Amino acid sequence: MSLTTLSAPRTQLTILFLTISLAAPVVNAQWLGYKEPGTPRLPNGKVNLAAPAPKTADGKVDLSGVWESEGGYFTDLARDLKPGEVQMLPWAKEVQAAREGNLHQGDLLSECMPPGVPRINMTSVGMTHAFKIVQTPKLVILLYETSANSTFRQVFMDGRQIPKDPQPTWLGYSVGHWEGNDTLVVETTGFNGLAWIDTAKGHPQTEEGKVIERFSRPDYGHLMIDITIDDPKAYAKPWRAKVPIHMLPDADLIETYCENEKDVAHKHN
Repeated sequence: MSLTTLSAPRTQLTILFLTISLAAPVVNAQWLGYKEPGTPRLPNGKVNLAAPAPKTADGKVDLSGVWESEGGYFTDLARDLKPGEVQMLPWAKEVQAAREGNLHQGDLLSECMPPGVPRINMTSVGMTHAFKIVQTPKLVILLYETSANSTFRQVFMDGRQIPKDPQPTWLGYSVGHWEGNDTLVVETTGFNGLAWIDTAKGHPQTEEGKVIERFSRPDYGHLMIDITIDDPKAYAKPWRAKVPIHMLPDADLIETYCENEKDVAHKHN
């Protein structure tokens, strides 16, 4: 589902975005009628999601496919954590409380900016935010069908290091390596500090933040992303969340764009 051009005042725009995110019907990513060859299937023709995870020629688990997260983590990444596991510094706690109390007003996602990492991997309630993994030995590509423009991430697997003084970006710079044959570890830094970690809670992210994602695939139809948020400017210690992901079988991405709103009052001070 695409968001069309919006020109309401900022508060109305934020509420409209939340309404769309929370109430819109699910529209699955799809390429109608196409069944991918080589997919394990049950006798009734449905994809066997419990089949063993595929492997690449070099023995690594193959993460390729079209995926979406379980609901709820888009709004609150820390939803499964106990009180005290996320220890915000005083300024960050004040900012987070203000965002939550104001229906996430000020979230630039509502102005068609990228969701940021790790929020870009998450699905909001009532909407499909699918992403596609394309895996090669030296580069893993993540393609996103999001409500804030189809976009991508590149995870470099060729041994390069993250730039020491990078141009800050919404999605950061990502490098990866394998732990054994079953876990892809992705480290991302170089953020611009403008994106939020999640939507309803509004946990902040600063330009000093680092996100470590551990991707594993226990069977054909499921992923797990174990996420570590390490941002010493906003949090007293790193914190972790585990996000379950499920496959969208016999599906593919649909082009999705949120057009830039035209209200001249929306200026970034």
